[in-house]
Amino acid sequence: MRAVRLHAFGPAENLAYEETATPVPGPGQVRVTVAAAGVHLVDAAQRRGDPNGPYGLPELPVVPGREVAGTVDALGEGTDPRWLGRRVVAHLGRLSTGGGYAELAVVDAARLHEIPDGLDEAQAIAMIGTGRTALGILGFTELTGDDVVVVTAAAGGIGSLLVQYAKNAGATVVGLAGGPAKVRHVRDLGADLALDYTDPDWVRAARTALAGRAATVVFDGVGGDAARDAVGLLGRGGLHLVFGWSSQGVTGEGPGAPDPRELAEHGITSRGVLGPAMLERFGGGDVGLRRLEEESLARAAEGAVVPAVQRFPLAAAAEAHRALETRGTVGKVVLVP
Repeated sequence: MRAVRLHAFGPAENLAYEETATPVPGPGQVRVTVAAAGVHLVDAAQRRGDPNGPYGLPELPVVPGREVAGTVDALGEGTDPRWLGRRVVAHLGRLSTGGGYAELAVVDAARLHEIPDGLDEAQAIAMIGTGRTALGILGFTELTGDDVVVVTAAAGGIGSLLVQYAKNAGATVVGLAGGPAKVRHVRDLGADLALDYTDPDWVRAARTALAGRAATVVFDGVGGDAARDAVGLLGRGGLHLVFGWSSQGVTGEGPGAPDPRELAEHGITSRGVLGPAMLERFGGGDVGLRRLEEESLARAAEGAVVPAVQRFPLAAAAEAHRALETRGTVGKVVLVP
């Protein structure tokens, strides 16, 4: 089979599309003919060899990728035969080394979800990881029609879902994105106000449009200057929920981030909602995450939200990484064999 392998840490060009051994499912596993594989910023950080990433570095060579969707074509010993031939999607675990960037992938049967009717494989990929994260973030607040919500990185995979969920709750939504194309996408998602955070006048435009209303929640996936300016729209008692820091690299370090002491002086609560915080809130381990995965898939299947997806050919994995790292993508990035 053909897969994307990383033989040496470094630039995106180090991702090699090549022939490799066909995987064989072991006991309790299935093999999936991959129709879509998810791509993450964490994948790119590991590819670069970033020692400050959240999950450490893999042994090389490695086939990256921790989300796959496709059709089960082979079963390991003891695996329920009813999986054979089913369309499935699975998150392969926290590490970006699960073998998803490939034509065939081996998956533990316990991680499988059947893809609901009405969703294609790329959309299922968007909901299994990114979608479960979006639902998890929403669990840290209870939005109502009284809320004014600001979503940074609103054209991204998580942000585009948060915009839709917030609108479903009746909130007034300000969506921030970089560049005219992304701003149009955010407007099409239903945001009441879609603004370009690279425009130095965006804060003034937001205040004018809100006509004196203060924001109550900021969902922040950018960090840096955009986050600081967005938090400036919060009123006393506001909530700043951090789910990413794409402007500052994988660790979130860099200038311009909101000062915790200043936030406290203004009665604003700021907290990170990924990793241990989310596991603690939703029961910890795979059980809590699986519940979020099931709910996420169901929400998309019933049409409550529509995941935004940008597809790249599997052979163009390097291009996908470059686009993601330079914030040149809209929605969830997916590789298609």
